[in-house]
Amino acid sequence: MRLLLLSDIHSNLEALEACLSVAPPHDLVINLGDVVGYGASPNEVTERSRRLGQHCVRGNHDKAVTGLTDLKDFNPIAGLAALWTRERLTPENFGWLQALAQGPVQIPEVPDAQFVHGSPLDEDEYVVNEEEAMKPLQQSLVKATFFGHTHLQGGFYLEPTDSVAFYPQYTSIGRSESWEFPLEDGKRYLINPGSVGQPRDGDWRAAFADFDTETRVVMFHRAVYDLKSAQERILAANLPPRLATRLAAGR
Repeated sequence: MRLLLLSDIHSNLEALEACLSVAPPHDLVINLGDVVGYGASPNEVTERSRRLGQHCVRGNHDKAVTGLTDLKDFNPIAGLAALWTRERLTPENFGWLQALAQGPVQIPEVPDAQFVHGSPLDEDEYVVNEEEAMKPLQQSLVKATFFGHTHLQGGFYLEPTDSVAFYPQYTSIGRSESWEFPLEDGKRYLINPGSVGQPRDGDWRAAFADFDTETRVVMFHRAVYDLKSAQERILAANLPPRLATRLAAGR
């Protein structure tokens, strides 16, 4: 079985469509949350996500936009975008986002994996470095945990006495590319497919991944998308200009 892994789309329709256009054949789509926030196409992205399948965990922006949590932990720009999004979501899309499952979740088709937005220990926790990865790796009962939230493509695996980080190695930032990462027997992994809609690893291209459950290979992808159109949507919506300019920097 092949899983398509999407995370942190953040209302960027152009980036989402680019990822789907280059994605390899797959059996299931797993969405790791933050469908909305920041970008200017919340209804279009939510509707597209709804059509892709039922396997979606909630992100912190999904919760904030639908009133499940307040905005006290959001920076002012993120808070403004959340309020803007809340005012524009259709009732159907609002209800779908509000009903998303809290991670981590497991699905019958992949019993040795789990899916979460932040950390398997706390759905809102950031796992950015080896130190932060150590505890969830040690306490995990499954071989692979797929997570998002950090907008950093790559992940961590557990060695006998330490955790080790890994990141895809690409040859450019101007074309769509893929990078293969086989999982080894006997190791536990935290794997982040990266952010579709707002990467923060210095690479502006939309990020996603797929996982072949039989070969145990994760394939990381970067997709070139219509950046200018995504930026123009944000500016036309009178959202903070920083949300447009940061897309080009991958920050």
